[in-house]
Amino acid sequence: MLWGSVVGKLWATILLLVSFVLIVLTVLLVEFFENFQIENIENDLTKTAEQIIKVTNEHQGSSNEVLQIASELIGNEAKMIILNDDKMIFSSIGGDKEFEITPELIKNDSELLKVFTERKTVKKEMSLSDDAGNEELSAIVVGIPLELNGEQDEVFLFQSLESMEETTKSTTQFILLAAGIAIILTTIFAFFLSTRINAPLVKMREAALAIARGKFDTKVPILTQDEIGELAIAFNQMRKQLKFNMNALSQEKEHLSSILSSMADGVITFNKDGTILETNPPAERFLQSWYFEKGYNREDNVNVPLVLMNLFDESESFDKEKVGEITLQGRDWGLIVSPLYTNADNIRGAVAIIRDMSDERRMDKLRTDFIANVSHELRTPISMLQGYSEAIVDDIASSEEEKVEMARIIYDESLRMGRLVNDLLDLAKLESGKMNLSYECVPISPYLKRITSKFSGLAKEKGITISASLEDDQIQWHFDPDRIEQVLTNLIDNAIRHTPPGGNIDVIQRTSDRRGLIIDVKDSGSGIPEEDLPFVFERFYKADKARTRGRSGTGLGLAIVKNIINAHDGFISVNSLPDKGTTFSFILPRILENAE
Repeated sequence: MLWGSVVGKLWATILLLVSFVLIVLTVLLVEFFENFQIENIENDLTKTAEQIIKVTNEHQGSSNEVLQIASELIGNEAKMIILNDDKMIFSSIGGDKEFEITPELIKNDSELLKVFTERKTVKKEMSLSDDAGNEELSAIVVGIPLELNGEQDEVFLFQSLESMEETTKSTTQFILLAAGIAIILTTIFAFFLSTRINAPLVKMREAALAIARGKFDTKVPILTQDEIGELAIAFNQMRKQLKFNMNALSQEKEHLSSILSSMADGVITFNKDGTILETNPPAERFLQSWYFEKGYNREDNVNVPLVLMNLFDESESFDKEKVGEITLQGRDWGLIVSPLYTNADNIRGAVAIIRDMSDERRMDKLRTDFIANVSHELRTPISMLQGYSEAIVDDIASSEEEKVEMARIIYDESLRMGRLVNDLLDLAKLESGKMNLSYECVPISPYLKRITSKFSGLAKEKGITISASLEDDQIQWHFDPDRIEQVLTNLIDNAIRHTPPGGNIDVIQRTSDRRGLIIDVKDSGSGIPEEDLPFVFERFYKADKARTRGRSGTGLGLAIVKNIINAHDGFISVNSLPDKGTTFSFILPRILENAE
């Protein structure tokens, strides 16, 4: 819109200013010309009257000759009448015959009457009516006392201002024409000047919008060397500084975001009304758990949980950080809320540190359970060692056979304690990552047959059939043969201990191009209850007594198995149905031949 632009406003301002000056100038010029012409007419009439008086003085006694000369002196524009008291003794024939000055009009005018009474010259502008008394005419009247043939007479000259009005009208038209030309030229000049001013401003506006969209490389061209050019230079300097500051802020934000993203603890910042401002991935997991448990939609809710707002209210009241805990979806969370300040006295919000305490609590429980389990596992063999050794020392046995039996029990319990200690040492090495694996290229067929044949005697004694099924007799694989043998030994030993006579144990080898080498240890034993399946790989965990009859294990075998498979970057799983049997499956990924 023109009026809303700088060009329109500047054009309108210049145009109004020029119009005002021209109007004032026109009024003053018209007034000047009117006054000038009136003054000229008055002077001309006065000079004419003076000439008539001079002629009268020079031609005393010849009134007709004087009147003839006077008529010639006044010309066609003016009129003249000569009065003697109230009688008109002469009237000129020039001028407009419709407008006349009568003796009555003169006598009724107090100003003109002074010519009779005071014998002085009078000049006056007055309005005259036509014969019908309808139209008025402005005229200049000059009255001068006169002596003609020894008598006191009065001569009155008057001239219409109609010619002056026509001159004034022509002058006004000329001034208006000049004003119109001036307005046109002013408009052209204003648009030219405004365009020169507006073009750089348009460029600056476009550059400002581009910078607002993040295009900080946009430059404003410097078209002039005046104030607008200096403004363009300042704009470009501002752009450079803004780009530098935005890059610094972006780097600082990325730095802060990287720190927050890499933190194990969750971080949430929020303002006083609870609106979330910033979070990191651990905090998002906490919020997802909170909103899921409360039945809210995370995407539609931007406020912090109520527990954090309560801690914030407490921290705001006491002006210090507050600590709390909450349990969500079976996980324990520790909460620390500290107020944030805009200045020394004004709190603008808070930052909440959220720590998942579940693993720590679990580790504390595992540590406690470990001590309890080790104490429990050692208490029975130690008690038996102590009891039977005391019986041998006190010579309680009635025969050599009883002493030998007591000594065998002591020996078996010492072996059991040794296995427990060795298993604990192996598990500690595996969990700490300090156990080195010696990779070898192992032919799978003879390797599995050798391990299964090692248990054939024990299986035969218990009436159990053990076999190895191979998908590919020629396949070779890279792994640590000693550690994988330890895995298979634990799994087969568990299967034998928990499979009743007449049962079957199968060691099955399969391969998958996508997954790697797959080995299954499948038995037809009593199975594992469904509620125990998630915990079978934990230390000292044992299923119900149906799974522990016969030879008792240490409770560490499957934990060791899992850690060995994990050390090979593999995966182990278990499937079981009560009274149907159990299948342990582990996968060994393909390793390059030079990986050792």
